[in-house]
Amino acid sequence: MEKLYFIVGSQDLYGEECLRQVAADAGEMTAFLNSKLSDTIRIELLPTVITSETCVKDIRKVMDDDDCAGVITWMHTFSPAKMWIKGLQELRKPLLHLHTQANERLPYDAIDMDFMNLNQSAHGDREFGYILARLHIPHEVVAGYYRHEDVLDGIRRFAQVAKAVRFSHNLRVATFGNNMRDVAVTDGNRLEAEIRYGWEIKYWGIGEIADRSAKVTDDEINAKMEEYSEKYTMATDNLDAVREQARYEVAFEKFIRENGCSAFTDTFQDLFGLRQLPGLAAQDLMAKGVGFGPEGDYKIAALSAVLMKMAEGREGATGFIEDYTYDLQPGNELELASHMLEVPASFAANKPEIQVHPLGIGGKDDPARLVFDGVTGDGIQVTLVDMGDHFRIICADVELVKQPEQMPKLPVARIMYRHKPDFQTGTAAWCYAGGAHHSVISTALDRADIEMFARLTGTELITIGDDTTREDLRRFSC
Repeated sequence: MEKLYFIVGSQDLYGEECLRQVAADAGEMTAFLNSKLSDTIRIELLPTVITSETCVKDIRKVMDDDDCAGVITWMHTFSPAKMWIKGLQELRKPLLHLHTQANERLPYDAIDMDFMNLNQSAHGDREFGYILARLHIPHEVVAGYYRHEDVLDGIRRFAQVAKAVRFSHNLRVATFGNNMRDVAVTDGNRLEAEIRYGWEIKYWGIGEIADRSAKVTDDEINAKMEEYSEKYTMATDNLDAVREQARYEVAFEKFIRENGCSAFTDTFQDLFGLRQLPGLAAQDLMAKGVGFGPEGDYKIAALSAVLMKMAEGREGATGFIEDYTYDLQPGNELELASHMLEVPASFAANKPEIQVHPLGIGGKDDPARLVFDGVTGDGIQVTLVDMGDHFRIICADVELVKQPEQMPKLPVARIMYRHKPDFQTGTAAWCYAGGAHHSVISTALDRADIEMFARLTGTELITIGDDTTREDLRRFSC
């Protein structure tokens, strides 16, 4: 199981009795956190930092452990920050500064200088906070008594984001074909993405899938068809088209497994050797946690995989979506978000139907796809764009709603949502900020998760929601 190391700070001037108490309190705290967070992360205590040598040794343990997603630090006593510099300079994993103390309340009747020296978090954590700021180390701060629910929630959120950052730094994206010709926003600096986020963006020709799909056996296709029948309603007589998608999904699964990929892209401009654009196959893979980006959009493929990892264990849906068209009734403006085919099955409010219809673009055979109406509830819309000299994350609060009327002639999966604070401000802010037409929608995550991910990865963040005003638009456009 993934872990966070817990490092407690003190110094060697207080004597052995004090340090024994520091170690005992740290052990008690570790045991308590493990009892409350075992469904999310494991906490492991390292030796108390009392010298620069101890700090370096602890941090090297953090960096050398592949199961470690990050580190929690807490200053039980005053811990002079110069002893932390060399160790922190070697740290390249997320850090949570836990600003807490061993006791919830002051012992007013008994407090003396020995107690003051032992319990100096208000003193030591400010010294530690300074050196983090001085070294420009991205980090998160959670403040409060460690047994309180709001503090536990903060640690749990950090753990989920830290695991997503760890996943990100081991993420490989398979791009089948290149970026869709002439499209700007889906392109970007792939080298810089690997430097900043760890994403390995690898190119393969779509022939890799065409060759593998040609070798898929009837038994493998039949097994996939049984899987489809259990999860979805077969609403077509064109089973050959469905079996073609099953063939593609088996081929994609084999390729992803063999090449250690967690996300992939394709483009309808490069489908040589395939009879259909992968639709049902892509939708089903996304529902299993595989990141996807259409039209060669490697950024959204990687981001969707990372955010799905971040959302593990939470209720709600997370995955790729594309902005399409609006209902502009005054005061009740809605957006219809969909795609040609590839909306994740995890967004289905009802049991999805497998249907086969003409695509109208790409010049291929009629593809099988999942058709359904989307879930409802509060959510976020997140995208990542390349601004030339830096990456920018844009995160907007939205409300997913039930479609007001049926759409019998639109045989695709669809999601409808309302922009916040209102249509005019929300969509204008997205456009001013350079927001893409590809994004990730999540009803499992919220803005605080994205804010933390942006902070820990050093990414510029623009947020849009109920607190956004028309005056903010000028700032977004800079």
